[in-house]
Amino acid sequence: MEGTDEDKGAGEGFLSEEQREHFNEKGYLVLPDWWSKQECEEIRERVQQVVHNMDLDEARTIFSTDESKHAEDAYFLGSGDKIRFFWEAGAFDDKGEFVQDRLKSINKIGHALHDLDPVMKKYSYEKRVGQVSRDLGLSTPLAVQSMYIFKQPRIGGEVTPHQDGAFLYTEPQSVVGYWWALEDCTLSNGCLWAVPGSHRRVVKRRFKRSPTGEGCEFEPPEAEAFDVEGAVPLEVKAGTLILLHHSVVHYSEANTSEKSRHAYSIHVVEGKEGFRYPEDNWLQRPGETPFQELP
Repeated sequence: MEGTDEDKGAGEGFLSEEQREHFNEKGYLVLPDWWSKQECEEIRERVQQVVHNMDLDEARTIFSTDESKHAEDAYFLGSGDKIRFFWEAGAFDDKGEFVQDRLKSINKIGHALHDLDPVMKKYSYEKRVGQVSRDLGLSTPLAVQSMYIFKQPRIGGEVTPHQDGAFLYTEPQSVVGYWWALEDCTLSNGCLWAVPGSHRRVVKRRFKRSPTGEGCEFEPPEAEAFDVEGAVPLEVKAGTLILLHHSVVHYSEANTSEKSRHAYSIHVVEGKEGFRYPEDNWLQRPGETPFQELP
């Protein structure tokens, strides 16, 4: 399988020359054994606690009202400095109650777990995380968002081909995605796929806040489909880190198995002078909670 035979330099907190060359040539890099089985279990257990302790009344209000589209847009746009919960379609009945257990109904958590939860902060700001960013050319790496993705058994939907730079845009482009497998990722439960070398293409479109301030839009509204010929499946074990260039085309198929596919991701951008994070990027932070630099 492509990408999993890399030298395990991550344990020393830096990338080898061969690993940097692989990232620059392919647009992604697979680092097995970044976290141990026990560390993955600690993260999964912590997230279960976060879900159990959530404000259920807020979820009912946002996701089970007649005006849910407007409320959901505002909830999403305001999540840059908060821990917020996003649900699978049909998670709530007409009375605002979960159709099944909340841990089986949740799609993802975003977008500030890395700053607001002590366990997730510990893992997100490990020294070696920052070292990897610097090895890839970022001098002032800022962590701008995090997501915990559940990819539920049987109902975890596909994520269509995309480039991360369309959603977290900088001028010039600088985004690096960190994607950790917290459970084994296989073809049947929706592992990542990447198109080697596709990062040489420019980012085709942007997902940004609409000029009205309500909701988001793509610019341009329509775009030609990505060519995914030659895509390779990244079937990896729990604890693996996958690094993603901002322009590399990647996606995941639906989870058709009986097993979940939990993953955690953060996105990092260059914060040094000369790089701009536009005000119309969908994800924004209030001035009192700026993006934090990785150690």
